[in-house]
Amino acid sequence: MSKSTDVRVVDSCLYFLPLEFRLPLKFGTETVTRASCARVGLRVEGRDGRIAEGWGETPLSVSWVWPSALSCEAREQALQGLCRDLAAAWRSFAERGHPIEVGHAFIEGPLPACLKRLNAQRAADAQAPGLAALVCNSAFDLALHDAYGILHDAPTYETYNAAWMNRDLAAWLTPAEGAEVSFAGRYPRDFLVRPRPARLPAWHLVGGKDAVDPSELTGTEPKDGHPVLLRDWIRRDGLKCLKIKLRGNDAAWDYDRTVQIGRAAIEEGVDWLTADFNCTVTDPSYVNAILDRLVIEEPRIYGMILYVEQPFPYDLESNRIDVHSVSARKPLFMDESAHDWHLVRLGRSLGWTGVALKTCKTQTGALLSLCWAKAHGMTLMVQDLTNPMLAQVPHALLAAHAGTIMGVETNAMQFYPDVSAPEAAVHPGLYRRREGVVDLSTVRGPGFGYRLAEMRRVLPPPAAAFG
Repeated sequence: MSKSTDVRVVDSCLYFLPLEFRLPLKFGTETVTRASCARVGLRVEGRDGRIAEGWGETPLSVSWVWPSALSCEAREQALQGLCRDLAAAWRSFAERGHPIEVGHAFIEGPLPACLKRLNAQRAADAQAPGLAALVCNSAFDLALHDAYGILHDAPTYETYNAAWMNRDLAAWLTPAEGAEVSFAGRYPRDFLVRPRPARLPAWHLVGGKDAVDPSELTGTEPKDGHPVLLRDWIRRDGLKCLKIKLRGNDAAWDYDRTVQIGRAAIEEGVDWLTADFNCTVTDPSYVNAILDRLVIEEPRIYGMILYVEQPFPYDLESNRIDVHSVSARKPLFMDESAHDWHLVRLGRSLGWTGVALKTCKTQTGALLSLCWAKAHGMTLMVQDLTNPMLAQVPHALLAAHAGTIMGVETNAMQFYPDVSAPEAAVHPGLYRRREGVVDLSTVRGPGFGYRLAEMRRVLPPPAAAFG
């Protein structure tokens, strides 16, 4: 089957944009102060020979995608090398169709081959994981979806239906055993919120090293006009939702940190909290004990916890922990474990009740996971990878169309607020939280609605140029 609207990729380009953190950000056991973004352009050709150019971007957050004893620099260099390989692979990829069809075919075929090449000369303890490959590929996949909409002068999210796609969801998705669910004749648009909201509640990340009280200040904090203390952030941005980063291996510290932030949140009029245990927990009783103690000693804080995020290890297939006891207490969301819908299905069987989607796992994969999860009654959230610049736009669009449990996590303005100035000039409401929300009303037009021509960003020399 084919449609006159089908496209194929004919060219690609790649840039690496440096990011310097104003404050350190803790990922698991690592603390990072710098990173880079991969910005990708793809040119697609329609069946009538017309060409359009689309763009995608994602941070290469190596501490999140690739936990390892290797240095951040070594891992970042490896991922940048993988991005270069992907640029060549996409340029020569002959698949034609809708972006979900082309994107899925690339994830199933060339992407594993590129990861295999990266790892071929690496020691067993220095192998890049599949999540790293997905993150590198996500910028290309986003660019494909954007280019398709631009070619056809349509918002990308309006193309996820039978009028544009050659295949329904049954071509990729299989229901859980025993579930009265069918994907035949159903398309992503059937699971999306329409019309999308223009404003979303914004979640603020409280990192493990973030100062909550003035006594925690060291005197080395930046003096750049942006807040440092949690209470100042809450007051300036009108925040109502806080995500608390915990250790997952120090129960006393995790409990005390939750109470400290919870009490400050109550005093400042915050409504919701979530607890992120950093994938370091191996026994559900660890989380249960903290929650049960909160019920007794701090019932209001317990009530403010909307959900618990990914306490358990990344590799779900190797760590098949029954988590029903945790999700009986609070909604339990997969994040790092939810690479694709197959793992969402496995997670549901183990007791997970929600999925934290991320565009950095590819737009294609996020949409398929969204549809599978919604069809099976799972709750959704859209989590951040500290997305700045262009990366913020499809990130917020996914949250707006997904119908999340509560808004969107967005924290680039905390860690590198000034890097997005060219994009913020066009979309001010997306890069500064006001009254506790981000505003998407300026995002309009074909593709992802970046309005790229209006942004005065100077790019560095390309790592891979258009031919």
